[in-house]
Amino acid sequence: MKKKIKNYLQDVSNNFKLLDSQSENIEIAINEIIEALKAKNKVIFCGNGGSAADSQHLSAELMGRYKLDRKPLPAISLTVDTSAITAIGNDYGFENIFSRQLEGIGIKNDVLYATSTSGESENIIKAVEKAKKIGIFTISVTGKNNSSLSKISDLTIQVPSNETNYIQEMHIAIGQLICGIVEEEFFGKK
Repeated sequence: MKKKIKNYLQDVSNNFKLLDSQSENIEIAINEIIEALKAKNKVIFCGNGGSAADSQHLSAELMGRYKLDRKPLPAISLTVDTSAITAIGNDYGFENIFSRQLEGIGIKNDVLYATSTSGESENIIKAVEKAKKIGIFTISVTGKNNSSLSKISDLTIQVPSNETNYIQEMHIAIGQLICGIVEEEFFGKK
């Protein structure tokens, strides 16, 4: 068992070293989010399964707090309203649960932060397509492969793995990094 633990932790460590290749895209994402928030726009998160949980988590980091006691930053996750999700899913199809909500609350110059381990989730792809029609900057966080999502997003952060568990570990770390730097930009010591 110790060997399994050691090997797993070594794989995680190696993945995070390789993640440095995405530093430029992470910086671009941070700057886009900062500019949107400075312009009084919001960050909108979406994802399925574990990525849905990450969406809620990251939205809460901005709306609540990350490390500093401070005013909220406008953010929302499209994964939290079960009545909207189930009504839209029932009436318009599961593939429209995020795009329909985005059509209702998204405005030009918001940022959509879409998370998908595969980059092939139809409801995430439709949300990005809808966002682009509205004039919302789209950031997608995916796995290693070029995907349908990475091809249509304004910016894609592709983590260096094809395995869901490793992808999700890097996704939440990237999100935490982004939230921390954004918070520091607005509320840190100048």
